[in-house]
Amino acid sequence: MTDPPAQLPVPAAALGEGPCWDPASGSLYWVDIPAGRVHRLTADDGHVSWDVGQAVGAVVLRASGGLVIACRDGFLALDPGTGALAPIAAFPLGPGIRMNDGACDRAGRMFAGTMADDEAPDRGTLYRLDPDHTVSTVIPRVTVSNGIGWSPDGSRMYYIDSPTRRVDVLDYDPATGAVADRRQFARIEAGQAVPDGLAVDAEGGVWVALWEGGAVLRFGPDGRLRQALELPAARVTSCAFGGPHMETLYITTAAGPEGSGGELFAWQAGIAGLASHAYQG
Repeated sequence: MTDPPAQLPVPAAALGEGPCWDPASGSLYWVDIPAGRVHRLTADDGHVSWDVGQAVGAVVLRASGGLVIACRDGFLALDPGTGALAPIAAFPLGPGIRMNDGACDRAGRMFAGTMADDEAPDRGTLYRLDPDHTVSTVIPRVTVSNGIGWSPDGSRMYYIDSPTRRVDVLDYDPATGAVADRRQFARIEAGQAVPDGLAVDAEGGVWVALWEGGAVLRFGPDGRLRQALELPAARVTSCAFGGPHMETLYITTAAGPEGSGGELFAWQAGIAGLASHAYQG
């Protein structure tokens, strides 16, 4: 029998999202979207956070040092030593639009998507930030752009637009970052739950956080449900692998209408996950 997820000693978030593991420092990063804060937890230094002054949808490592965040002003560099911000690719998202979730591929391209604050249909976009700082549209007219990940061989990209209740898969060209043939990989049928963030393990399993579902589901490479991990929070937002052997699944949650939720959890998955990649620009 596996142990239940452990709640970690950090402040609860209004909307925790986008966990990202840094193996070099043994640090976990994540964001609290509406609070505009980037958080870090390490065994040595404990918990620290930075206020970026605006809603922040995603954080990733930067190969040249520091972090990259996706926020209302576009893509910014964050220096954890000073808290200073600098533009990488600033562009207006438009009124009532914010970033929501992102990740990097092996080549160091950052993908991040947007959504309307009121979740109006078709107002979101999935963008790609290349190492030369150019920004391209990958998938237009989405509603709540969410989980992004890649198969172990890099030939497939997984993507979630939450209201569709699907996890989609696309053919992926690692050389160019181009995608093709978007199709359904798995569908969420559990009551009112919708898929949110995702992570991929070394066996090609896809772990999907369930918003209003209180769980993380693992689908095999064939799209069949293999495992369900229940959590004591209804609004599960995302997950990422980390730890010394990449076998710890870190799970973010959001506060519910009753004020509960928003905790950060860790669970020993018994299987290694794929490492987070750094932005190469």
